[in-house]
Amino acid sequence: MSAGRLVLLRHGRTAWNDTGRLQGRSDVPLDDVGQRQAVAAAATLRDPAPALVLSSDLRRAHDTARVLAHASGAPLRTDPRLRERDFGAWEGLTGDRIAATWPDAYAAWRRGDEPVEMAAEARAAVGHRVAAAVTDAVGCVADGGTLVVVGHGGALSTAMAALLGMTPGEWFGVYAMGNGRWSVLEPNPRREPAWRLRRHDVAPDAGAACSDLATG
Repeated sequence: MSAGRLVLLRHGRTAWNDTGRLQGRSDVPLDDVGQRQAVAAAATLRDPAPALVLSSDLRRAHDTARVLAHASGAPLRTDPRLRERDFGAWEGLTGDRIAATWPDAYAAWRRGDEPVEMAAEARAAVGHRVAAAVTDAVGCVADGGTLVVVGHGGALSTAMAALLGMTPGEWFGVYAMGNGRWSVLEPNPRREPAWRLRRHDVAPDAGAACSDLATG
């Protein structure tokens, strides 16, 4: 068994998203906008119905996934390996607060470095653990079925880069999706890497891109 389509869906907005605070492993719920985004995403992704919806166990992702599972009738499973990156000492803080407290470390982080002051989970470790969870779930889906993975912006972007065969140094070429948006990957007929990107950062009202989920 192997999925024929992989959809990576970022959870709907939270109050921390709205105020620019790093969420990481903090279990922040969806706000009103995020709940509406979950409904809008489900309205598009429910048809054709996914074979499986796999979600992070953090509330903002799980609640987004639950809306899709209910709308489509698809089974819903959780995997803690899909959690967002642990941002260590910076979790819960805004960029302005971090820059004021750790100016050099913040500047280094914005350049793509991983400063020790951050005490965060390594970016490469995040990409590999999330990609491993996705790969395990792919094998549970009937041939040609769609697997929808609901997770977090940073974790999904690094995992997608890993699935596309990019090296850690190239991962900065993949930016995080917006809240309530998704990317679509399909098996690569050339086999290496195993997946190729079909659509990225798709919004529910992007008609042409959404139709690809049914016909592409």
